Amino acid sequence: MKKIIFIPLDERPCNYHFPSKLFDQEELNIVKPDISMMGNKKESGDTDKIAQWLLNEVKEADGLVLSIDTLLYGGIVPSRLHHLSVDEIKSKLSILEDIKKVNPKLIIYAFHLIMRCPRYSSDDEEPSYYETYGKEIFSLGYLNHRISLGLEKDESAKQKVIELENSIDKDALDDYLTRRKINLFANKMSIDYLKNNVIDFLIVPQDDSAPYGYTAIDQEEIRKYIFETKQQLNAYMYPGADEVGMTLIMRLLNQLNQRKPLIYVKYSSTLADVVIPNYEDRILNESVKYQILASGGLLIDNIEMADIILMINAPADYIIGANQFFQRHQGYTVKRNLVEFVEFIDYAIHVLKKPVAIGDVAFGNGSDIELIQLLNDRELLMKLASYAAWNTSSNTLGTSIPQAMYYLLTQKINKSFLALRYVEDAGYCGFVRQYVCDHDLEPLGFNYFDVKEKSGIASKIVQKRLETFVQEHLSTIEKNIKIKRCYMPWSRMFEVGLDVDYIENER
Repeated sequence: MKKIIFIPLDERPCNYHFPSKLFDQEELNIVKPDISMMGNKKESGDTDKIAQWLLNEVKEADGLVLSIDTLLYGGIVPSRLHHLSVDEIKSKLSILEDIKKVNPKLIIYAFHLIMRCPRYSSDDEEPSYYETYGKEIFSLGYLNHRISLGLEKDESAKQKVIELENSIDKDALDDYLTRRKINLFANKMSIDYLKNNVIDFLIVPQDDSAPYGYTAIDQEEIRKYIFETKQQLNAYMYPGADEVGMTLIMRLLNQLNQRKPLIYVKYSSTLADVVIPNYEDRILNESVKYQILASGGLLIDNIEMADIILMINAPADYIIGANQFFQRHQGYTVKRNLVEFVEFIDYAIHVLKKPVAIGDVAFGNGSDIELIQLLNDRELLMKLASYAAWNTSSNTLGTSIPQAMYYLLTQKINKSFLALRYVEDAGYCGFVRQYVCDHDLEPLGFNYFDVKEKSGIASKIVQKRLETFVQEHLSTIEKNIKIKRCYMPWSRMFEVGLDVDYIENER
């Protein structure tokens, strides 16, 4: 049995629990820090304890999949709040050298985010001043970037910059920009460790990407540094964040098993491959290539040679949110053929006998309920090698692709993880979250950002609504699905924590 040490990006289920649920613990020993070390949203994880735990665990390990943001800052949100110095960054990262001394044969795959810059004013996951100045900070970076590129030549743009600088509290802006510089320095240090063969492979995920602004400026700087250090084949930069742990574990498994899965890709619309997904900076097909590469596979155009057929559901033009399902435009109806998409899935499974993965990125933040209906009607839900449809396009692809690749290794469909995706991505993200927000929260004095407790009234309501959703929309498998636990990890409605079992003999 292979032992892989895993340091998650934070304590939310998508980062902390998904890999353990996806990869069979009877065949693979994934060891991670106890969740008590991992912090809670804005509360940093205990980086000293995590570092010491890591040194103890790597001695007999085959590989390490590591969030450098957790190692340095204690999680993704603390990476936007810390006050570490350059010297403290150097000291904390030096543990990587110690790890290699303890276990020179250890394979280290790491990921290290570039700090995001949301375009809205909210301090839910940012410093407190972002509630007041967030939109202005984004706009300032956006305009300065465009001016530097010669895209804003009008004097009014420069005047707007002055107005923005005067409108933002100086201490707040200094705090924000200083942290960006520190984090950028840390990103470059990670690349140095890669160049010096301490880290074996690195992903620099682009969290909430945009073409212009502070984050895009940092991305250009990192891309340039990767080129200067000649690490293009070892350091990937593409949109994503919360899925990367699964991607890198799968890459490590492919490496250890000397496998390189070949993936054939088919879209639900002829034009879907050039759609630019929400929160991302490039056309969909370029991200698809990176997601396949990062997991250890290759994209090919010969379906007969393919190990996996990846079916990508996306509109022909622009993506809307799952909560706007009934506002679908022609990109979803006239310019996309969902019936042909499902017929092809049926053919690929039953005639071609190929594993089929679905990346359902048609809507932001949840499943395409019409696709779920068609898959249910054809009784295909549990015949898929994988399915995902949560949050961003890259979150979805980085879940579905490793899930299908793991099927290749085990030749077993992980039906409980597949059922979890239907309950969470279709049930919660695609329908129940919005319904509960619209009908259940206000009478309780709750709102989207605050439901008071992790396991309280809101989670009980959500579980009941999910059970109803399963009965109504997953009728072919509803007797097999057991929702054992429901909770709200950060006491808000954005994400949900679920324990779901698929019970084979109850249909």
